[in-house]
Amino acid sequence: MSERLTNNPGAAERMSPAASLHVEVIADLACPFCYLGKRRLAAALRAVHGPFDVSWLPWQLNPDMPSEGQSLDDYLTRRFGSPANVEPVLESLAAEGKGAGIDFRFDRMSRIPNTLKAHQLMYLAETEGRDQSALAESLMSAFFERGEDIGDTDVLVAEAGSQGMQADDVVRAVGDSAARQVVATREGQVRASGLTGVPGFLLNRRLLIVGAQEPDAMVNAFDRAMFGEGTDSLVSPALH
Repeated sequence: MSERLTNNPGAAERMSPAASLHVEVIADLACPFCYLGKRRLAAALRAVHGPFDVSWLPWQLNPDMPSEGQSLDDYLTRRFGSPANVEPVLESLAAEGKGAGIDFRFDRMSRIPNTLKAHQLMYLAETEGRDQSALAESLMSAFFERGEDIGDTDVLVAEAGSQGMQADDVVRAVGDSAARQVVATREGQVRASGLTGVPGFLLNRRLLIVGAQEPDAMVNAFDRAMFGEGTDSLVSPALH
């Protein structure tokens, strides 16, 4: 249900005001590749001359993570054998991040959070008609650049406050069982579609990009999703 898309130099020039684009971002807020993909998406969207909008769907890289999270060293040891084993990957990510304006500071991170509350906060932003991408940026920056625990309610209140959201509403939302069920249901639908990794970018419900693709590749995908050129990647009905 996905494919690697290559750049088409003429894609941006062919976009017209009559075309529209809807992007559904499938991501975990504690996924470094998702942060990189978000920044590259923002760069690609600058080539779109018609109307577009972006919404977010939840994904948890670690759905069995304890509610209080886990120490970074314990997590890396459990997943990769030792923190040292993943250092080359983190160094590569830090270098790629600089190209997208991200200052990955893995040295400031002490815990891997459970991101369920953060996803519930994203759902609250949706119900309030707020800019989910701006909120995601705040949360990802807090975690990856400042080392804050985005599984902590106080941190979520502070980051949501920077987007104009009220503290009482945030506390209520992250403790709400109905919001938790919405997040679980949406994530279940995404997983049922066959997606096995993030980030994912579902374009106009017809074309799916998987991975933190370069902006030029995303622009090419936008062109195909907006104008129907080429063969679309079929999307599972579970996502509809």
